[in-house]
Amino acid sequence: MKKKDHRIWQEAVTRDIKQISEITGNIYLSTLIIGKRANQISQQTKEELDERLSEFKTTVDTLEEYIENKAQIEVAREYEMKPKPTLIATKEFLNKKIYFRIPEHQ
Repeated sequence: MKKKDHRIWQEAVTRDIKQISEITGNIYLSTLIIGKRANQISQQTKEELDERLSEFKTTVDTLEEYIENKAQIEVAREYEMKPKPTLIATKEFLNKKIYFRIPEHQ
């Protein structure tokens, strides 16, 4: 799986509504597209995390194993530090890296 560029602000930033709505001509449609892309990113991230955490699954359930598994904690922290999916989707949208099409009404 190829690495993604995650150099994005870690916190919310005020955005210019005109800039966002300029791409589609409608702020609501732009928000919908960003939201759908954020869901895709979130799903991909969850699948990656589940895949990496599956290495740590055990059949024995003891309290000591949960406390002492530092590698699993490091993996979880790594994913917590990643930018939020909505911030990634907004950056992609503003950089015109999201493909979308608007179906024609009949």
